[in-house]
Amino acid sequence: MLKFLMMMIFMMPLCLKKNMFWLVQFIFMIMMFLFMNMSISILNFSNLSYMMGCDMISYGLILLSIWIISLMIMASEKLYKKKFFDKYFLLNILFLMMMLYLTFSSMNLFLFYLFFESSLIPTLMLIIGWGYQPERIQAGMYLLFYTLFASLPLLMGIFYIYQDMNYMMIYMMKFYDYDYDLVLLYLSLILAFFVKMPMYFVHLWLPKAHVEAPISGSMILAAIMLKLGGYGLLRIMVIFQKINFSVNYIWVVISLIGGFYISLKCFCQIDMKSLIAYSSVVHMSVVIGGLMTMNYWGYMGAYILMIGHGLCSSGMFCLSNINYERMNSRSLFLNSGMMNFMPTMSLWWFLMMSSNMAAPPSLNLVGEISLINSLISWSWLSMVLLMMISFFSAGYSLYLYSYTQHGKYNLSIYSFISGVSREYLMLMLHWLPLNILVLKIDYSMI
Repeated sequence: MLKFLMMMIFMMPLCLKKNMFWLVQFIFMIMMFLFMNMSISILNFSNLSYMMGCDMISYGLILLSIWIISLMIMASEKLYKKKFFDKYFLLNILFLMMMLYLTFSSMNLFLFYLFFESSLIPTLMLIIGWGYQPERIQAGMYLLFYTLFASLPLLMGIFYIYQDMNYMMIYMMKFYDYDYDLVLLYLSLILAFFVKMPMYFVHLWLPKAHVEAPISGSMILAAIMLKLGGYGLLRIMVIFQKINFSVNYIWVVISLIGGFYISLKCFCQIDMKSLIAYSSVVHMSVVIGGLMTMNYWGYMGAYILMIGHGLCSSGMFCLSNINYERMNSRSLFLNSGMMNFMPTMSLWWFLMMSSNMAAPPSLNLVGEISLINSLISWSWLSMVLLMMISFFSAGYSLYLYSYTQHGKYNLSIYSFISGVSREYLMLMLHWLPLNILVLKIDYSMI
């Protein structure tokens, strides 16, 4: 595991040299395929090196991180053309990749916490440094304080576990199960992950951060940052099985009702980025609901939907940015009738929207079926809310597609340039894994 970290450390001087933008992106792609060739054990932690290791869950999320980081660089060509601090941008992204890699591969709970919080710093710098409007400062503050508010109890909870067990290794957690009386410890540990996912009631930072972030910031926020919360829950739930069985109905009810309410709120949005950000909250609420049922289907469905949503949501943000670069506006009213200017891009819009509404053969479909299976086996009453969420998620996906592609086109267009090959390649690299990985679904269904 350490060899990939060294590879990233030695890429740092390369970021500060002139005209190395595409070379860094190429090296990330090579790193992706090197990591894919690494042999991993399905059931246990493998490739252990001191405090780092890799199992099935962290392996998939590290792969997703490297893939999305290389696509982020591809999407940010405008920075390179205008020479808008592009070297520092690459350095920032490289630091972010190192933090994510260390978060997913940490075997020690304290180191996991350290890197989990450190990944916030480069994300904040992306929003404040390369964002668009002056409101990005406020969005950055929202992101910072929501996350920090929940992270101190997590640190105290980790220290309590260390005091109690005398070890903090993640792979030893399965040998221990806390009793019912430690509800405060349970709450302190899972609150940080609920904020990061985010769960309904603590989700307000997400639409703000997405709207103000540059395309690279939106891609990494949607694809990886939300998955940090899910990854933390997958790890922590192992030691709180007894407590969770007694209180899980609270989380399931909040997340499903919140998901239903936000799927309605998506129809009220007139900002493309805001709509896609709210759709992320809907997906994550179903993930929380399925995960909290504490059964096999929920665990695996949450993992699959996290990977699927990471690719799909990032692709949708890319599409909205392609429109933004042409129109200089994210408004649905100004972006109507884009099929007249970019007919080929309309196909990609439809493919991404169909994946977002969990149409076959996307990974989202497998994940949602697994989560629906787990929630209905937990309680038949959840079927009503799940029906509504599934119906409305298809509704707002089609609403976004029809508003942007059909209708009367707007003559205040900024640039008449059609889609370029870089953009089509970028979209294909989002869509292809999202729909091809469904053939390798047995990997997650161990």
